[in-house]
Amino acid sequence: MTGDDYVTEADRTLEETYEEPMDLATYVDRIFENPTIASHASKYLLEAIEVAGTRTVVEEGEEKERYRFFDDPHNDGEHAILGNTEVLNGFVDDLRSIAAGRAKDEKIIWFEGPTATGKSELKRCLVNGLREYSKTPEGRRYTVEWNVTTAEADDRGLSYGSGDPTATDDQHWYESPVQTHPLSVFPQNVRERLLEDLNAELDDHVPVQVDAELDPFSREAYDFLEERYRRGGEEELFSAITDDAHLRVKNYVVDVGQGVGVLHSEDEGRPKERLVGSWMHGMLQELDSRGRKNPQAFSYDGVLSQGNGVLTIVEDAAQHADLLQKLLNVPDEQSVKLDKGIGMDVDSQLLIISNPDLEAQLNQHSDRNGMDPLKALKRRLDKHQFGYLTNLSLECELIRRELTNETSVWEAESYDELEDRIREPVSVTVKDQDGETHTREFAPHAIEAAGLYAVVTRLDEENLPNGLDLVDKALIYDQGYLQEGDSRREKDDFDFDGEAHDGEHGIPVTYTRDTLAELLQTERDRHHPDLPVENVVMPRDVLNAMAEGLADAPVFSTGERSEFENRIVPVKNYLFDQQESDVIEAIMHDKRVDEETVAEYVEHVYAWETEEPLYNDRGERVEPDPLKMKLFEIEHLGRFSEGEYEGNLPRESVRNFRREKVITSLNRHAWEHRNEDFSVEDVDLTAIPVIKTVLESHDWEDVQRTFEDFDPRQWDDPPSGTQTASVKERTIETMVDLFDYSAASAELTSRHVMGQVSYRWD
Repeated sequence: MTGDDYVTEADRTLEETYEEPMDLATYVDRIFENPTIASHASKYLLEAIEVAGTRTVVEEGEEKERYRFFDDPHNDGEHAILGNTEVLNGFVDDLRSIAAGRAKDEKIIWFEGPTATGKSELKRCLVNGLREYSKTPEGRRYTVEWNVTTAEADDRGLSYGSGDPTATDDQHWYESPVQTHPLSVFPQNVRERLLEDLNAELDDHVPVQVDAELDPFSREAYDFLEERYRRGGEEELFSAITDDAHLRVKNYVVDVGQGVGVLHSEDEGRPKERLVGSWMHGMLQELDSRGRKNPQAFSYDGVLSQGNGVLTIVEDAAQHADLLQKLLNVPDEQSVKLDKGIGMDVDSQLLIISNPDLEAQLNQHSDRNGMDPLKALKRRLDKHQFGYLTNLSLECELIRRELTNETSVWEAESYDELEDRIREPVSVTVKDQDGETHTREFAPHAIEAAGLYAVVTRLDEENLPNGLDLVDKALIYDQGYLQEGDSRREKDDFDFDGEAHDGEHGIPVTYTRDTLAELLQTERDRHHPDLPVENVVMPRDVLNAMAEGLADAPVFSTGERSEFENRIVPVKNYLFDQQESDVIEAIMHDKRVDEETVAEYVEHVYAWETEEPLYNDRGERVEPDPLKMKLFEIEHLGRFSEGEYEGNLPRESVRNFRREKVITSLNRHAWEHRNEDFSVEDVDLTAIPVIKTVLESHDWEDVQRTFEDFDPRQWDDPPSGTQTASVKERTIETMVDLFDYSAASAELTSRHVMGQVSYRWD
């Protein structure tokens, strides 16, 4: 594309975003065609969230529907809120009640949670989502602008800020500084009838509500025009006032300062200034307003003024605790005062964000019981609590975001896809002290190690079922099930009774990020000086660094340090098992059983048990072959020995295995995947746990049986021409080609695994 092409594309984008101003009657016709453009603040926010749709996720072991809006889809996921789906769904449910005027319309929505739980991302996600929604046809947002210079000559102009009333005609138009709703121009009785007609045609349980009157600035213009035309004897007074020479409806893009007000922690000023703005004293003498302060001389830069029409956010609310009490009556009265004589109606969804320290401030008088001066404020706060992530996949996704520029949200059709993302390596470019850049690799499972350890520190042991450890709980929360050999147990099979406090404390992602960033800057040549592996960070490097850093991190208490250190052992064991599995599967990759052989075995077992007819390729009926079944069970399954057969006939243990593990699993799978007519087509044998194990899983007994001369003690430097040397060469190649390892990380991983295995090989 040329420079002109990019400019043309930008023109097209803005052309699709903005519209030409219209007269009031045209706007009214437009809202009957598309009622969403007239929605009040809470309804508009709700519509922006719902129009993005939903997707299914698994969190804490349960399937939940998640609103895609919170994945920040308009911004490629840069500020997606990971996890906390149940909390966000609760927020949307409350928003729906507020929008419909049911029970919670006097509430201020409050998001609380410890640091690094996604609260700041919530603010950015809301701003991004509302901005982009307002650019769509169904999400257009409108306000009014005024021009009084076209009325009879008068030396009093209409302006605010630094406007120049003597400028050209185009600059005589002044937009409502607080995004006042166009329907607020109508007299109340007419507006009520208009809304009644609109809502009668609206197929929605949430009616459009516009209760706010004109903002003070617009009221000045309206009153000025009304007085002029009334004196002139105008009969159609409202038509004259709202003629398109004086009033235009224009659309605007929602953003911070225009429809979204954000009060930051560092913002200062008196409560009134932070809420609605301040008087510009130098202009008061120039602008006469019948003996009172003129709203034209007011700076509408307060958080409510900017957020009028859509959303008001108080960030780090503990820094503005004094302001919260001033907000008490805003939700139910929907009004604030610029001055004693000048009030302003506000239509804005109030939302505050804080760390747990705000709750401590609110509870400082709780011992006074009914005399608590903050009781009224606490009653109006509708609390939604963010917690640390307790899903391994989400934590790994978050860590990768912190270390790289990745922003896309992980979505998967099955957990196998997520599992691949969890274990895969990550490459990061770093610069050393000499200014030279290097690419360093987090080996496969390194990010998984960091994520799993962080999640394990956040899980509560109180409701842990017998026989499970915290790693098991983390896996159940992420997958929704636990695979134990041939059997798969769903979360509902475990007894998670009791109130758990999962995600309330633990290692924050900021600590993990900083620890991993330091590892990237540390030379990695201490493992094997004879290998070019200085750029590889291994899972054990990550876990050791995270555990060692606890002592010096001020964010943790003494009790937390001790607790977290005690939880690292099962994580190390699990990660070693994962690495060991990779090495074994790489060794045995060329020895896997093909699906045709497995299918043949299953067919023979099924015919053996059910006496169903079995046919060969020529359509001839054949009997189940006891020798084929026996050889498969001994050689491929590795479960049985010759002593468990009488000749080729199975003893009781083998017969039970065939019935319980093969036939029962096959029948269950067929039932679960039946069609509407209860028929079954294309049964996926690989989805049956015992068959999946045969196809994908091996152990050291399989290795020893297959490679009789293999010796793991020779792995570091195997003698040339030995079976160990040839096995190692093929294993490293397979780990690189198929398992996403680099040559260096494959070497280090396999050496680490063989070092542990060699102790028990004999």
